[in-house]
Amino acid sequence: MIIQLFKKSPLSFKIGFFISIAYVIAALLSFIWTPYDVMAINLEKRFIAPGIGHIFGTDHFGRDILSMIMVGARNAIAVSLVAVGIGMIIGVPLGLWSAATRSTGGRVIDEILMRGNDLVFAFPSLLMAIMITAVFGPGAMNAIIAIGIFNIPVFARMSRGGALGLWEKEYIMAARVAGKGNAKISYEHILPNIMNLLIVQATIQFSIAIIAEASLSYVGLGTQPPNPSLGRMLFEAQTMIFFAPWLALVPGLAIVMLVLGLNLMGDGLRDILDPKLRRKEPDGVEAKQNVSS
Repeated sequence: MIIQLFKKSPLSFKIGFFISIAYVIAALLSFIWTPYDVMAINLEKRFIAPGIGHIFGTDHFGRDILSMIMVGARNAIAVSLVAVGIGMIIGVPLGLWSAATRSTGGRVIDEILMRGNDLVFAFPSLLMAIMITAVFGPGAMNAIIAIGIFNIPVFARMSRGGALGLWEKEYIMAARVAGKGNAKISYEHILPNIMNLLIVQATIQFSIAIIAEASLSYVGLGTQPPNPSLGRMLFEAQTMIFFAPWLALVPGLAIVMLVLGLNLMGDGLRDILDPKLRRKEPDGVEAKQNVSS
């Protein structure tokens, strides 16, 4: 079933899927093996251009760029995955609660929750990280907290918008007549019907979180030395770009390709999971869904 669905999926999804899987495999492999030790400093091998011994070259400390990309991708994926998870775990219940209270007459709670979301939206993740860092100091955990807080209102609004259109459906009314409360209806009936939207949004937010993590590391607020980070690799390479351009090009392209793969996969998932988007047959005739009478 899954294989057949993958074969029928759009080309954008397949390309994005394979790019994303390649990064995930490289990140997982870095736990047990990298071509060279990313912590080892060898000044005799500094600024080696990309070639056979070092595919992507070495940096100003003689560290292998490929090995650093593998570990940096691992850190970026881990930070983004946890941050998006925080956004979903907190944001989705808030959105469902807001939609449920509004549909049953509790507009005051809905307004309080939505205005709270607007307040969080007023502080970008970078500014929020700066404020958190001023109190707790820089680090990957603070980056996770900052990006995670920024993701909460995104998922809250997404789940609320999807849930509001379902509360007037007949099967929801039947569940209310059967004596089910708002929480049980939201969990058993609303959430499964908006899960497709949440999965697609999570993919998009994951790519945004990758960029946010790289940005925070670039300004020194994300992953701290000696752990490699794609954003900090760009920062360190900015003064050496004219005589060692690979130091900036390789991590920059790594970020671009990872984000591109996730965005392509998200667009493909939207086409696959959203029933409102009609797919067209190869001959140009719009495919029609079979509806049983």
